[in-house]
Amino acid sequence: MTTFPASLPGGTWALGDLTVTRFGYGAMQLAGPGVMGPPADRDSALAVLREVADLGITHIDTSDAYGPRVTNQLIREALHPYPEALHIVTKVGATRDEQGGWPPARRPEDVRRAVHDNLEALGLEVLDLVNLRLGDASGPRPGSLAEPYEALAGLQRQGLIRHLGVSNATPEQVAEARTIAPIVCVQNMYNLAHRHDDELIDELAREGIAYVPFFPLGGFSPLQSSALSAVAARLEATPMSVALAWLLRRSPNILLIPGTSSVAHLRENAAGAGLPLSGEDLAELDKIGR
Repeated sequence: MTTFPASLPGGTWALGDLTVTRFGYGAMQLAGPGVMGPPADRDSALAVLREVADLGITHIDTSDAYGPRVTNQLIREALHPYPEALHIVTKVGATRDEQGGWPPARRPEDVRRAVHDNLEALGLEVLDLVNLRLGDASGPRPGSLAEPYEALAGLQRQGLIRHLGVSNATPEQVAEARTIAPIVCVQNMYNLAHRHDDELIDELAREGIAYVPFFPLGGFSPLQSSALSAVAARLEATPMSVALAWLLRRSPNILLIPGTSSVAHLRENAAGAGLPLSGEDLAELDKIGR
């Protein structure tokens, strides 16, 4: 039986003027298979979201593209009116097609429409944080983000968005965004085996900007590592617990958003992220992505 810690692992972080728990929750898995359509069990999905709030998690990551429109509707049904401390982070810049793909939607009119869609679906007058999703399903792609990011900055000036961030971005795009309007977070793929953003994470930490890794255990193709399995076995823990605990130790600006559609798994992730790792454990894990 999982015993939940008295407080969430990692403490808190300031996203601009918003204080969030470093252990957050990603809502993507609440949609149906392939992040399309409704959940198989709507009541279970709502129960997960209510457990998120009950555990004291104050950072929920979502997008109106999940479903599409499914996870935002679930969040509203489960949690509206929202607790004052709860902050919902969403993304714009991609939509869904009938084949389940993620075609880009980054024209200024696309960005403005997506922000209004998120406001309506979530039942909010102001979005706490909006990330601009760049690149494609295979990863970041080079190129200027000026046009869509300037559109987001304009909506921020109108008072519809409090803070901005970027997702699936190259370091050059992060730098370009910061010349247009301040960012409070970068959300990229990063885990034990994919360490390409090590330098960026350290730079952002010095600037007080959060880094939010998605796919902490490899995503749809789970990370296979004998070193990770060995450490997990030694600690009598799951590989996911070890991977989450390592991320929290990696840098103080890393915020976790592991997703699940199970209340039991949510509790397991929250407890596992607080797993103590020794110097020997960290040294062994550090070799995986080198």
